[in-house]
Amino acid sequence: MTTDCVEFCKALADDTRQRILEMLLAAEGGLCVSEIVRAFGVSQPTISHHLSILRRLGLVTSRREGKEIYYSVNRERIVACCGRLVAKINPEEVCPD
Repeated sequence: MTTDCVEFCKALADDTRQRILEMLLAAEGGLCVSEIVRAFGVSQPTISHHLSILRRLGLVTSRREGKEIYYSVNRERIVACCGRLVAKINPEEVCPD
C-alpha cells in the first residue's frame, strides 16, 4: 500500500492527529483509545475518527486486547511517506519504499 503525498500531508496538517502521533511515539507498546481520550478531554468518537484516518493511511497500527484496541505508530510507513514527499519535491533524491 502506497500512501498518496497529499493525503499524508492532510493527515499531518491536523493538530489533534499530530498530538496523537506524538503520544503514540512516546508510548511503549501503544495506547488504548480510552487513554488517548483522557489525554485530550474530547469525546471517544472524535478520537476514533482521527485514529481511523491515521489507520486508513497506514500511519498507525491497531491490535485488540480484550475489549480495548491499542494503537501504535507505524514508523516504517511514516518514514516511507516522508521519503516520497521529499522525492516529489526534490526528484534528485532517492525515494525509499
